[in-house]
Amino acid sequence: MKSGFRDELIAGRRAMAHLIHVWHERNAWSHKVLPALAESLDLGRVHSSQISNLRNGKLVSPSPEVFFALGKVNKALSLGLEKIKNHLSIVNPELLKILVDSAIPVEGNEGNPLSAGDFFEIFVGLASLPSSFDWFIEDNEASFLSASLADYLCKGKSWRICGEQVMAAYPVSKKQRRERFAEVMAGLRDYTAEELDGELLDLHATNRTLNAIEGQGADDFLDNLRQRGLLLKDQEKLEIIFSD
Repeated sequence: MKSGFRDELIAGRRAMAHLIHVWHERNAWSHKVLPALAESLDLGRVHSSQISNLRNGKLVSPSPEVFFALGKVNKALSLGLEKIKNHLSIVNPELLKILVDSAIPVEGNEGNPLSAGDFFEIFVGLASLPSSFDWFIEDNEASFLSASLADYLCKGKSWRICGEQVMAAYPVSKKQRRERFAEVMAGLRDYTAEELDGELLDLHATNRTLNAIEGQGADDFLDNLRQRGLLLKDQEKLEIIFSD
């Protein structure tokens, strides 16, 4: 029972780290954004070092105020930037610029923003991640998943032929992420595991637009990428054998 209890806590910390990481990656935020927003709106106190340690799975016993602040900030984001725009333009205009670029909240399976209690239950292993976050990409997968992604979205065609259509389907407007996506698709670089974690929902949306797929979740899309990656590896092995 003692071992199970500790395993549950470790799994919860890993899940929370993944959630915070994906949340930040999707918004292209630094670890200073959430603390600045909490302070600017007087929604509690959370330090940037706490966010960083949560993201790295190193914060073992955060105070209740951390979860309170996360829940309140997430709720504020879910209500829309328009409700806080005027206030932020006065108290923290630099933060407003960041949020105008991207301010995606974390939602549960029913479409409701995660509350302080939801964050806490995930952290201690009492609740599962929302289904839209329930995946883990390991470092040793990143390279072959990047290659698989290009082959999968372009359906085996060259980037020169399919590039315009794929870029039109990619729902992200942030220039940095669009440029990075194009480089991966063209085979000029690979995503890291962390980048793929943050990109997966938007890559899944890209695939749905291109292929009009209904009922497929992000985890199903990831499984398809892994299977495509294994096929590509087998093809490479066969090419090496026949070339010898």
